[in-house]
Amino acid sequence: MAASGSKPDPKDAIVSALIELAGERHWEDIPLADIAARANVSLSMFRDLFPSKGAVLAAFLRKVDKIVLDGAPASSPDEPAKERLIAVLRHRLDALGLYKVGLEGIHEWAGRDPFAAVALNKLMINSMRFMLEAAGIDSEGPVGALKLQGLVIAWRRVMRTWFSDDDPDLAATLSVLDRELTRGERFIAHAEDLNRLAAPLFSIARALFERRHAGAHGREETPPAP
Repeated sequence: MAASGSKPDPKDAIVSALIELAGERHWEDIPLADIAARANVSLSMFRDLFPSKGAVLAAFLRKVDKIVLDGAPASSPDEPAKERLIAVLRHRLDALGLYKVGLEGIHEWAGRDPFAAVALNKLMINSMRFMLEAAGIDSEGPVGALKLQGLVIAWRRVMRTWFSDDDPDLAATLSVLDRELTRGERFIAHAEDLNRLAAPLFSIARALFERRHAGAHGREETPPAP
C-alpha cells in the first residue's frame, strides 16, 4: 500500500482505470488515451508500461492471482481435491468482488469477438494453472492440459452465474462451481484411465521412431564404398 500522500503506482492506476472503463463501455470503445486520462498518467508513460490493453488485462489477472495465492487458505492433503479447489476458487471470487461490473463487460466482449475469446482463454489457462497448484492438484502433461482447459470452461460458466448473484453467501454461484467441478472430476478420471492405457503404446511408438531415426542417421554417415 502506498504511503499517505504519495502518488498511486502508475501500473496499478492503469489497471484499475481499464477495469473501471470496461464496466462503462464496450471494450472496443475504450481508446488508450482514455485509459491514460482516467489513470492520470501520460500516454507516453502508458506506452512505457504497457504495449496494449491486452497487456493491461494480463497484469490485472496476475494481480488477482497474487491476491489469491498470498491469501488462499491452507489445505490438507487428506482433504478431497475438489474441496481444496473450491476453497481456492471461493477465495478468487472474493478477490474479484470489487471488479464485477468491469469483468462482466470483458466477459461480454469475449462473447462478441472470437479472437478476444482465444486471447482471454490463453490468459485464463495461465491463471488456472496456479489455482490448481495452490490446491495441490497436478497440472502437468496431457491430462494436466485437459484439467486446465476444462477448468477455464467451467470457470466461464461459474462467472456467468456470479455476475447476477447478489447473495452475500454466493449460494447459486457455489452451486454451479460444485456441479462443474464434479463433472470435471468424472471426465478427468476417464482421461487418466485412458492415459494409463495409452502410455505403453506411446512408449513403444517413441522407441520405434528413435530406432528408425538412429538407423537412418547412421546410413547417412556411412561413407560410400570406394
